[in-house]
Amino acid sequence: MRRPTKYTTSARLYDLISFEWPVYRAGREVAFELLNLPAGSHVLDLGCGTGLNFAGLQRMIGPTGSITGVDASPQMLEQARLRAHRAGWNNVTLVAADATTLASADLGKRAPFDAALSTYALSLMTPWQAALEAMIAATRVGGVVAVVDMQRPVGRAAVWTPLAKLACRLGGADIEAHPWTAMTPLLRDLSTRSVRGGHIQVRVGTVVSRPAEPSS
Repeated sequence: MRRPTKYTTSARLYDLISFEWPVYRAGREVAFELLNLPAGSHVLDLGCGTGLNFAGLQRMIGPTGSITGVDASPQMLEQARLRAHRAGWNNVTLVAADATTLASADLGKRAPFDAALSTYALSLMTPWQAALEAMIAATRVGGVVAVVDMQRPVGRAAVWTPLAKLACRLGGADIEAHPWTAMTPLLRDLSTRSVRGGHIQVRVGTVVSRPAEPSS
């Protein structure tokens, strides 16, 4: 997983410059709603960044559950660690790893997980297909996988396309990646939501079989 170099220098400012509250928080909240995890769930957060998913996950899983956050940027993980420390979340484990070459053995005793999610991260990765397969391989059969990512706005919202493309370019994301499209043949009971004029796409599905893990 190759995060843009800017994330190594601006990790402390990421939450302020990422349009989180006016735009991208909406996609996270839809994902949490669709995941609807029971208390005690063990969750993989792939490309966790500064830990913006942690609060929403904690609302569901409680102190008996756990979050394993994976990111390739030590600077982003440091911000995630500070977030967890300040909130008193002792059930968060952080792993510095490339999601495109991830194996369950890298993720500790919690794998396979009850759920996995990736929010606005797969479109940053090359190849994102390997990261998606790694998410599914790290999730137990019957568990759920959520992907939140971006595309060009549609319909009347298409007028905002230049701004959406600029935001993705500045963040290093490929707005044309559409990683959720690869979930259909891999998962069942796929739930679909589209928010912010179609710019944000949310997919949540159930694991029926775990794909082979990438060979080292």
